[in-house]
Amino acid sequence: RARHTGPPDGGWGWMIVAGCFLVTICTRAVTRCISIFFVEFQAYFGQDYARTAWIHSIVDCATMLCAPLGSLISNHVSCQVGIMLGGLLASTGLILSSFATRLEHLYLSLGVLTGLGFALCYSPAIAMVGKYFNKRKALAYGIAMSGSGIGTFILAPVVQLLIEQFSWRGALLILGGFVLNLCVCGALMRPISLKEDCKTAPEFLEQDYVPETEKQDLKRMFICSPLIKLWPHECLCYCSWKEYDFLLMPGFMVLAVSVLFMAYGCSPLFVYLVPYALSVGVSHHQAAFLMSILGVIDIIGNITFGWLTDRRCLKKHRYFCYLFAVGMDGLCCLFLPVLQSFPLLVPFSFTFGYFDGAYVTLIPVMTADVVGTSLLSSALGVVYFLHAIPYLVSPPVAGWLVDRTGSYTASFLLCGFSMIFSSALLCFARLAKKIKRTHLRSLTGNTALKQHIWTNGAIAYSVTAELDQKDVEFLAVDTNSFSNR
Repeated sequence: RARHTGPPDGGWGWMIVAGCFLVTICTRAVTRCISIFFVEFQAYFGQDYARTAWIHSIVDCATMLCAPLGSLISNHVSCQVGIMLGGLLASTGLILSSFATRLEHLYLSLGVLTGLGFALCYSPAIAMVGKYFNKRKALAYGIAMSGSGIGTFILAPVVQLLIEQFSWRGALLILGGFVLNLCVCGALMRPISLKEDCKTAPEFLEQDYVPETEKQDLKRMFICSPLIKLWPHECLCYCSWKEYDFLLMPGFMVLAVSVLFMAYGCSPLFVYLVPYALSVGVSHHQAAFLMSILGVIDIIGNITFGWLTDRRCLKKHRYFCYLFAVGMDGLCCLFLPVLQSFPLLVPFSFTFGYFDGAYVTLIPVMTADVVGTSLLSSALGVVYFLHAIPYLVSPPVAGWLVDRTGSYTASFLLCGFSMIFSSALLCFARLAKKIKRTHLRSLTGNTALKQHIWTNGAIAYSVTAELDQKDVEFLAVDTNSFSNR
């Protein structure tokens, strides 16, 4: 296990990025390409849109619902073990799916088993990138997450050819072998031990690379009480004893609600873009090409947005960059029902793909900014867990609307408004926070409370400037008496 005082921002970290890149190809890109099987499944099993859409929904839901399990295995066993186990499960699910005789069989094999395997791989691989990078975090995530786009670009036409040559059963069998590459990705995930993961409170507070949110949390844990003491030379495992404290943070709660609406809006598009294109007269190859365009532009969105938001001028405005990207994808969905030819659908794929890649890149960065690097694995597990229910219900609901109305208009409008609401919620939350901060400053003025931290060995205390001098003297005497024991 490599030991570093801070994230190395390079070195083996680039191999971690490469491993995460391959993980996103084998998980998210393969999941997206399941939509290419949609028409084949519908024709073979003779089912309607809603019942067939459950396959894609269950894959996405299982991937996100079991994300905390992936984080748990990564934190307490090994990231390498978790990803290798996930690769075996996902490959087994795809291979078993090639022998399915009923739609319900696909729900279990392609949906539950493959989705569980993807869950064990996805969030731990993404969290590892956050542990190896700090200054170039957004760029590293942009490159790593671009695997979803480039995988879709390559796999979409390849899967269509495999279906034509070997039927959908042969295509699923070959994909099962391809997904075994996740075991190779797992072997690349060398564990890293950062100094911030295990240190005393004074040492933790002195580090420049530690996010301010983590420093403030640690200070609050030691607010002027003689009952709260850190024993000399005892290691403070910050990640362990505050592993899920972030759930009560207001910033994380707003982000969580926003993610629910964002996930509801983005999922149906990847399921119904190909069937919608076919319904307006686009050929099968052109429909698959639309997915390829979306995938390759997704890559550009991943990398360029990651690079741009690492620049000094935009680094402080990542929050607004994220909500802008989500809002733009919502607008694209609102305009989709009037685009009824291949030349009009191509610009849609460009625009939606770019901003999809943009906000996907910023999800782990936003999460890290809110909860800090030490809690990133657990927080990402919760964030992706929150995707589960929207991913489960949104494609079947959209399919039900198509079956009822005979049109995709209502489905796409619902998706668009959902994503716009997600963006607006974050915007209003930030404005409310800014107004509250301004109001507090106007009330306190120059008499704002000042917090003082002092240490004695491994003992940390925090008091405010308003404490009586007698209280301060009492605490100081208690500290000295404890040290002399």
